[in-house]
Amino acid sequence: MRKKHHQISAFALNDSQIFFWIDSFLVAVSALILIINFTSPYLAAIDVPVLIAVSVAGLLPVIFNAIKSLIQKHLTIDLLASVALIFSLLAGEWHSAVFISLMLASARLFTRYTAGRAKRSIGGLLKLRPVMVHLVGADGKPKETHIDEIKVGDIVMVESGERIAVDGIVQSGEASIDQSSLTGESNPVGKKTGDEVLSSTLNVGGSLIVRATKVGADTAFAKILELVEKSQDSKAQIVSVTEKFTGWYILATFILAGVSYYLTRNIGLSLAILLVTCADDLAVAIPLAFSAAIATLAKRGIIVKGGNFIEGLSETKIMIFDKTGTITEGQPQVVEVATFHGYSKEKFLALLGAAEQDSAHPAARAAQKYVAEKNITVPPITLVHEEPGFGIKGRVDGQEVVAGKVKFLKDNGIDFSPDELDAIEEQKKKRRMLTSLGIGKELLGFISFSDAVRPVAPLAIAQIKEFGVKRTVMLTGDNEKIAGEVAKMVGIDELQANLLPQDKVNFIKGVLSPKYKVAMVGDGVNDAAGLALADIGIAMGSIGSDAAIGSADIILAKDNLRGLAEVMNLGRFTMKIISQDLWVWGTVNVMGLALVFMGYLDPGAAAAYNFITDFLPLLNSLRVFRFRFAKDASDSVV
Repeated sequence: MRKKHHQISAFALNDSQIFFWIDSFLVAVSALILIINFTSPYLAAIDVPVLIAVSVAGLLPVIFNAIKSLIQKHLTIDLLASVALIFSLLAGEWHSAVFISLMLASARLFTRYTAGRAKRSIGGLLKLRPVMVHLVGADGKPKETHIDEIKVGDIVMVESGERIAVDGIVQSGEASIDQSSLTGESNPVGKKTGDEVLSSTLNVGGSLIVRATKVGADTAFAKILELVEKSQDSKAQIVSVTEKFTGWYILATFILAGVSYYLTRNIGLSLAILLVTCADDLAVAIPLAFSAAIATLAKRGIIVKGGNFIEGLSETKIMIFDKTGTITEGQPQVVEVATFHGYSKEKFLALLGAAEQDSAHPAARAAQKYVAEKNITVPPITLVHEEPGFGIKGRVDGQEVVAGKVKFLKDNGIDFSPDELDAIEEQKKKRRMLTSLGIGKELLGFISFSDAVRPVAPLAIAQIKEFGVKRTVMLTGDNEKIAGEVAKMVGIDELQANLLPQDKVNFIKGVLSPKYKVAMVGDGVNDAAGLALADIGIAMGSIGSDAAIGSADIILAKDNLRGLAEVMNLGRFTMKIISQDLWVWGTVNVMGLALVFMGYLDPGAAAAYNFITDFLPLLNSLRVFRFRFAKDASDSVV
């Protein structure tokens, strides 16, 4: 399995309060000293120790990161900044040293500000979480209780107008839930008995009794906050655009400064070259652009774990889709129950419910729900064994019960008559999924499901092709006839049917290549291995799933395939902004070097020039925050 590598780059400091205050102090003192020294005609020698102290304080965090990167065999902008600072101190260019300290500390503060802005895009919702909840006691009466006292398994009441404080399952009641705090969708979603509800969502009408399944830091909302925070903390570590130019740029700068000193013996000229070309602005501007993109997407219920995934998705040439829960709704509905050999539907459903009761497969969940709705008592089952992609077997009252695909039942000794096979084939012609059930050697019957194609899927597939995806593939464990109809309906180029989970993994391994990016889109539960293996793993509508959070790189909490086009569109715009940053930076550097060689910029002036021009690419990167998505997600504007 290929691993996604994360690199450490410039300004990768721990985003803690202590560093914030240190950098704030450095900025304030450096700015004050420079203002006084450049505006006052009276410069006393006592100023020099102060200038040295401030410069050394500014040097320490930069040289720390430079050494750490060198140990890991990486060249970063911190190395160039460290050399410029050291040479400024050795040459007695105190003002230049203070200028460099000022701009580096300012850059770190600016980076923290943008990280905080991204986190606040969701973190502001934290204040809406309830502190007190209605805990239902053993007597059935609700009692107001602090949220910290709620534990898994507790029953809570959520009235209209209240926010849900836990992730849980509705035990009774009906309500309309506003899930915009997690998914960004504005329309309330109806919830009833058996449905899942998530923390921080708002009950806009109705009343629910909810059994808590996750509380506190384990809730979906808490995990989203953690994801956003981590994506910001790691953004400078994973920006590959910076890595592409850093090595050769640093070497070229050192060679230019060295050759200049060799030819002129003018340390001031060499130092001015280092100061003009110190690309601290670009080292901040590029992560800033990705940070802004992450924040913008988070507001729309799209969680991205790092800037390299935004960049990578804009370069994706192959996109692989799971069928169930991704191209289709993933909520199969029971449409027919058939039994054989005189077995009643009640007995068939009871045994099916027993076999399927612990499975997480969408068809199994649909069967569980159907059996529950019929108020059928499920007998106990033992020695349960599930073979993912095939079926389940266990023992009920001493007899082996087998449920799953026809092939799985045949492999386990179940006989099928011609009439039974004809009935099964008729269901397949209707594009229905099947779960058959056998006991002993007899087929008791089957249950068939329909799973509707997502209405937006054809548009979403067309849009990602417009954004550069050359090959679309659908992987499924369903038979080729059903899957082929779905693929044709939505415009997917290639189909791989009758696959087991390991077959899907093997297919992804076969298409991975260093020449292009491969993305996998799945539901985040049954596709965890594929999501982790692909260059970019994208989980659909699985914001409450630990599997999705753990294995996916991008999570579409809105459960909307059009989010793919939104990420690709914003990614393309972000890469355009970064390209502009590179052009601005290059132009400014050429102009600065020309002024240095013409004698207009000494080291102090070179540092000032660098500091002032730093803001050009930074301000350009801020434009990503202003990106606007068009209603059809195909033509967004700024």
